[in-house]
Amino acid sequence: MQSIIENLKSALSGNPGLAIGLILTGALLFQVLLMVVSSLRRVFYEGKQRRLELQRLQLQVKTAATQLREAEQSKLLWNGYRKFQVTRKVKECDNIYSFYLAPHDGKPLPAFKPGQYLTFQLEIPGRDKPLIRCYSISDSPNHPDYYRVTIKKELPPSDQPGLPPGAASSYFCDQVKEGDILNAKAPGGNFFLDLTKPKPVVLISGGVGITPMLSMANAIVESGSKREVWFFFGARNRVEHIQKEHLERLAVEHENIHVQVCYSRPSPEDRQGHDYHHAERVGVDLFKRLLPSNNYDFFICGPGAMMKSVTDGLKEWGVPDHSIFFEAFGPATVKKAAPKATATEAAATALEITFSRSGKACRWKPNLGSLLEFAEEQGVKIEAGCRAGNCGTCLVAIKSGQVEYLSEHGAVPEDGSCLTCICKPKSNLVLDA
Repeated sequence: MQSIIENLKSALSGNPGLAIGLILTGALLFQVLLMVVSSLRRVFYEGKQRRLELQRLQLQVKTAATQLREAEQSKLLWNGYRKFQVTRKVKECDNIYSFYLAPHDGKPLPAFKPGQYLTFQLEIPGRDKPLIRCYSISDSPNHPDYYRVTIKKELPPSDQPGLPPGAASSYFCDQVKEGDILNAKAPGGNFFLDLTKPKPVVLISGGVGITPMLSMANAIVESGSKREVWFFFGARNRVEHIQKEHLERLAVEHENIHVQVCYSRPSPEDRQGHDYHHAERVGVDLFKRLLPSNNYDFFICGPGAMMKSVTDGLKEWGVPDHSIFFEAFGPATVKKAAPKATATEAAATALEITFSRSGKACRWKPNLGSLLEFAEEQGVKIEAGCRAGNCGTCLVAIKSGQVEYLSEHGAVPEDGSCLTCICKPKSNLVLDA
């Protein structure tokens, strides 16, 4: 190498023209190189701009398509009650049945948000007025020809065997048959899964509380999403294991779905590792053992005691309120942890609530939450369905006084009336109940 350099120096020193030529050639090559680099940068920039423009156009098309779908879906919604025919009745477990409901008019059904419910107006023989009940839709929104609800016959509690079974659930399980016509309102409720979010979710259920979780899990799977899902389900044993084969299939066929089944009282025939995973109740201690963190959205539906235990445990684990969602309808509503009473709240205990038809006057108890719960504690009968302000069953006329609402509601109360399930008194109150 050294000899080559020396020979080049010797040649250039003896030939000035060659040296100038080399310098000019080098300068020209440098200019060409700059032009090539500049062109490459321009091509790269233009390509990036084209990709950004394409992304903007794709977003505009997607937004327009979504708006069009929502507009089309809104046309399918209906007011009041619509007639549905029971096309299939399937026994899931002892005293648990699924009902496939097709619109009697044959028109397509609007999609719903996974986790929402239907409100039924039931004409039960022997009753002087219709009974209103709400049941979660137990399948995904991707079926425009039917809705499915899964209902458990509510038996008397073991310590009070003389009580009658649940009127509505008994009617469904014992009397409703394929071909029957039922009246139902459009899907509603504020407990649902947002399919547009990527955040991983934990679906927690006990017994027939599995129904909205089935809707959520099915919707995630059918959308093709790879969103991480942990599905915890609790039952006493295999006899009460709803949709057993379906859950097993979800876990096998979709690596993002992690199903964990708990039996609180497994029978001798139940096999751990085959029928169930854990011989314990669903709870936060189990979550801590299995979940990599608490950074999930938690959806809960099941017996009241289970929901309270899980929600309390999640808060102790540091899960924020905005990541905890629970089904609100039913007799056991989970309440948010109450802050320390303010002077205004303390003064509320002095308010008097009068139930004019029942002839009762009582001091208000803020810890009970709603007027409906307060009435029930006082032995005052008020019909209720959803307990979430959507079905309108708990509507009661206000004879005097004012109320305030605790949350948003779907039903619109008549002037001079209130939805007792989601309101509390602002002043002394006289109700027509």
